[in-house]
Amino acid sequence: MSEENAAAPQVKMSVLAQFVRDMSFENVVAQKGLNGADVQPDVQVAVSLDARKRTTENQYEVLNKFRVTSKNKTNGDTLFLLELEYGGIFHVEGVPEEQLHPFLLIECPRLLFPFIRRIISDVTRDGGFPPLNIDTVDYLALYRQELSRRAAAQAEAPQPVQ
Repeated sequence: MSEENAAAPQVKMSVLAQFVRDMSFENVVAQKGLNGADVQPDVQVAVSLDARKRTTENQYEVLNKFRVTSKNKTNGDTLFLLELEYGGIFHVEGVPEEQLHPFLLIECPRLLFPFIRRIISDVTRDGGFPPLNIDTVDYLALYRQELSRRAAAQAEAPQPVQ
C-alpha cells in the first residue's frame, strides 16, 4: 500500500455562522384564556433536516427544523406550538464524496443542537411555560430512519414498463 493511500485525508470543519431562519411560538392557553389548573402536558417533538451546497467552494448550509407541540393529556387541547428553523453555515474539507451526505446531516446538526435546545428552553419559559429542555436528538438514528423511509417509498413506486 502506498503512503498516499495509508494517510487518510484530514477532515477540516468549521462553523462559519449560525442563525434562526424562522421561528413561531403560539401560546394557545393565553389566546383562549384558559387557566392552567388541570394541565398534564404531553410534548411531541418532530425534527427534520436539510442540507445544501453553497456557491462558495467547501461551504454548506444545514437546517434543523423543529416542531414542538404540547397538548393537555386530559382533553387533547393544544397548550403551545413552537416551530423553529435553525441553520448553520459550515466549511467542510477532506470528507470523501460518498460520506459527505451523512456527515452534513449527522455531524453538523450535532454541533448546532445545544444552541437549539437553549432557544427552545428560553422561548417556552418566556412564553409562560416551564422551560422545556428537549432530549438530545440521535441524528444517526434520524438519518438511518430517513434512508429507510426513502428506500421503502422507492420500492413502492411503480416501476416503468420496459
